[in-house]
Amino acid sequence: LLIPFPQQSGLYEYKIFGGLADVPPKLCADVYMDLDFRKEWDQYVKELYEEKYDGEKVIYWEVKYPFPLSNRDYVYIRECREMDVDGRKIWVVLARSVAVPQCPEKPGIIRVKSYKQSLVIESDGKAGSKVYMYYFDNPGGMIPSWLVNWAAKSGVPGFLKDIQKACLNYSKSI
Repeated sequence: LLIPFPQQSGLYEYKIFGGLADVPPKLCADVYMDLDFRKEWDQYVKELYEEKYDGEKVIYWEVKYPFPLSNRDYVYIRECREMDVDGRKIWVVLARSVAVPQCPEKPGIIRVKSYKQSLVIESDGKAGSKVYMYYFDNPGGMIPSWLVNWAAKSGVPGFLKDIQKACLNYSKSI
């Protein structure tokens, strides 16, 4: 679901509802939080690592953009919590961009300074998971409409397929 961001900015918020058959919610959360494993299954990761700055875990993520666009990078913090809501186990992942002087912008890469994401994962009542994600970023620069359309129609659904496949492979690699 692609929703125009308020304030006529030309930006979009993404709200995703999906199901991952045969992927238990804890496995889905574990895969989502495993940065090293993500480098193996996410074709858009150019660089991804976690560092501690002033006692806080900060993630650096460079995303490959299609030619002729410049890659984007993110500097953000995130947290995963397992919650019990009326007997239902729910995993919540929250992430947001932060400014960290020790992680300066790199030439030729556009820094995404405004990023936030909320991810909720719970059982579908069978062997799988229900997933809800809210995502917003301001990628900076001029993003052509064909790329925005691709993200809405193919990129986001493709991500759900990719993470489902990664989850099934993850259980084999443990």
